Amino acid sequence: MFELFHRIVDAGSAQARKRVTALGLELKFRNVEFEKPAARLKELGGDGTVPALWDGETLHVGTEAVLARLSR
Repeated sequence: MFELFHRIVDAGSAQARKRVTALGLELKFRNVEFEKPAARLKELGGDGTVPALWDGETLHVGTEAVLARLSR
């Protein structure tokens, strides 16, 4: 299952969440303001930049990369 790492107040994260909703996708939302999601993002090789999307193989980082992956 895909995981979307985000922050509520981040504009790029909001764009990613809207795209997920518009596409009707099911994924796990991971708010990195909490310890466990932040640790999971780091475990996957992230540096804290959001939005970030884990697709089971690759961590896509940044708004453009996340939106592009969601659109595939």
